[in-house]
Amino acid sequence: MDVYEAVDSRRAVRAFSDEPVPRDVLERVLAAATRAPSSGNLQPWHLYVVTGEPLAELKRRATARALAGDPGDEREYPMYPAELTSPYRDRFSAAAAQRYQALGIRRDAPDRPVRIAALNSEAFGAPVVLFCYLDRTMGPGQWADAGMYLQTVMLLLRAEGVHSCPQVMWTMFRRTVSEIAGADEDLVLLCGVAVGYEREGAVRLRTGRAEMTETVRFIGT
Repeated sequence: MDVYEAVDSRRAVRAFSDEPVPRDVLERVLAAATRAPSSGNLQPWHLYVVTGEPLAELKRRATARALAGDPGDEREYPMYPAELTSPYRDRFSAAAAQRYQALGIRRDAPDRPVRIAALNSEAFGAPVVLFCYLDRTMGPGQWADAGMYLQTVMLLLRAEGVHSCPQVMWTMFRRTVSEIAGADEDLVLLCGVAVGYEREGAVRLRTGRAEMTETVRFIGT
């Protein structure tokens, strides 16, 4: 798979099979991803690969919290700006409508938040979840580095025939994640990434993207 194909085929999969991802595949991907860009070569990411019984226990605890209507742990950073303006709000709303439809959840369903939280806390059935942390002393530049690192990981997974789904939702249950992963208190959870093989017959969601002309400006050509 070349880079263009990897980029084009990468999407947030929300229906995984229970087929395990071989350890050697994960190690190969994560070893190669160390070449991701890093300003000053700080390599600020700390990755915890959770699978097997520890992941099953995490899913049980997080799902129990979600189904009980637990609002989650106090956020350590905002997921989105408090006030989204156009065109960002429009893109968000359009993608949300597509996502709810694919998951079979009506936007006006009264139990929508609980159902969505429960699906997320199950990692959509993924047999592996990667949890990315950063040291609390890191700044915006290092958070950008972590994003580039995770994108590199997800593209390399595609080269191995594996899918993924980044999940900022896990920050809602960050204390439960830390209990299972054993993450140090000096680290802040950026997100989780569900990893696995797509479940056969699952509804495939591919959200739209803005035209390049909406987001790119060529200067001097």
